[in-house]
Amino acid sequence: MLTGMEDVALQVILMHPEYHAMLDDPERYQHKDYLPEMGDTNPFLHMGMHMAIKEQLSIDQPAGICERFEHLLRKTGDEHAATHQVMECLAEMIWQAQRSASGMDASIYFDCLDRSKLDQ
Repeated sequence: MLTGMEDVALQVILMHPEYHAMLDDPERYQHKDYLPEMGDTNPFLHMGMHMAIKEQLSIDQPAGICERFEHLLRKTGDEHAATHQVMECLAEMIWQAQRSASGMDASIYFDCLDRSKLDQ
């Protein structure tokens, strides 16, 4: 029997068959540098962000994330696509916090999500 987070991790892994070979050979990939400027996506960061978003949605934290996600889900008709839009905004908020050496600001996250709603 899987724990809650193990189940979430399994769901995320199953959504990403393109990463299965890496997960089957972790020693080969654990020290690889993933360089975004070279078009590399860090699969561990990517799947970790999926898990973080699932956790946020499970407790509606920050408050209002579920409503925004549901709107994106209705617009895209695809949970994975909606999650990727949320992921872009989560990454934007994290980048802004790092850039300004400040805490996470949910208003940045929600402003980005609200712009995503308008772009649809």
